[in-house]
Amino acid sequence: MKLLWAVLVVLILLLQVRLWVGEGSFVQVWAMEDTLEEQRQENAKLANRNERLYAEVRNLRSGEGAIEERARMNLGLIRNDETFFLVVEP
Repeated sequence: MKLLWAVLVVLILLLQVRLWVGEGSFVQVWAMEDTLEEQRQENAKLANRNERLYAEVRNLRSGEGAIEERARMNLGLIRNDETFFLVVEP
């Protein structure tokens, strides 16, 4: 009878070790949950960035004003009837 109890105790201890230390253990699951949460946050940031880019593309496709504004800001577009002033800081 004592041998049966000893075997059961050893078996329970082995199962507990596997539960806390081995592959698929609580520690590993908690680490994966943390990684998963970080990935979800990164995905949310990227989805937000993608939405802004899509909105910008829709704006550029819809009208000439957005394209002209882009050309003025980035390329220095000046119309024929406009005067260009360059302000130089001392």
